[in-house]
Amino acid sequence: MESKAYLHSLLPPVSKEVERLENYAKQHKIPIMDPLGMNFLMQLVRVHKPNRILEIGTAIGYSALRMLEAQPSAEIITIERDAERAEEAKKNISSFGRENQIKIIQGDALEVRDQVMNFGCYNLIFIDAAKGKYEDFFHLYAPLLHEEGMIISDNVLFRGAVANPDEASDRIQKTASKVRAFNQSLKENSDYHTTIVPIGDGVAITVKA
Repeated sequence: MESKAYLHSLLPPVSKEVERLENYAKQHKIPIMDPLGMNFLMQLVRVHKPNRILEIGTAIGYSALRMLEAQPSAEIITIERDAERAEEAKKNISSFGRENQIKIIQGDALEVRDQVMNFGCYNLIFIDAAKGKYEDFFHLYAPLLHEEGMIISDNVLFRGAVANPDEASDRIQKTASKVRAFNQSLKENSDYHTTIVPIGDGVAITVKA
């Protein structure tokens, strides 16, 4: 058994409600976090115990609900640009009875900062939206991070194309080059310490220096 399959075999079981979301995402080709990456994110949430989380990229509400599963007392503000996806997320969040703890801001994350600021600062910021805009998201929202906070960015290896661009299509290479530039900017930013973990599609963990 290869390592990835072995790690999958060790993942804890999920509820029927979570399984329904995962199957829906797969059926409709909606990108949600890889199970190994999601499990890792949940463990980081358990360890860090953030009371307020900002998520950039709601999709159908899957990651927000899983983070709340890991830290049931948290408040999550999540941004989704696509209006149809935002409505789907609202329905899913309501079906879990979590609408009082997860607030959706529908709009472009680069344009709704004022709304996000109304909720104060954040203990954890999770970036999982348009990959080519990660650097913009980081610079816009990092100032809202508490001193002891953490920024987590998903897909920083982007299907392996960040490390192996020659093996990817031109379209994938274009996005991968922007993700690579983001990773490099994290490395060179003396105000933060960043570690990239090769789990799922690559997860970057950033804390203030």
